[in-house]
Amino acid sequence: QVQLVESGGGLVQAGGSLRLSCAASGRTFSSYAMGWFRQAPGKEREFVAAIQRSGGRTYYADSLKGRFTISRDNAKNTAYLQMNTMKPEDTAVYYCAAGNYIATMGGAYDYWGQGTQVTVSS
Repeated sequence: QVQLVESGGGLVQAGGSLRLSCAASGRTFSSYAMGWFRQAPGKEREFVAAIQRSGGRTYYADSLKGRFTISRDNAKNTAYLQMNTMKPEDTAVYYCAAGNYIATMGGAYDYWGQGTQVTVSS
């Protein structure tokens, strides 16, 4: 089992940047693919990005390519989501998740963090 804790959320102006972190504890972090998802008020949870165990492969939601970057540091048991040129529509609770294989579907992930709020003001 692995425990996940997100941090780095907050309030940012449109055009600004934030970096989210997802710290893992428990089983070996490098055993898991990691994903980021988000859920805006009144909307369903949506896929943001995912990264393979080794970090060698990444997936992104098409609408976010070029603005968001997922990465991981297995030595620090941490995954990251760098968000640039942010827009008000990026406002959501962001969740990290761990699973046995890289995927874009939330159902593929077994462990979830509690989420961190990101608010982008116009």
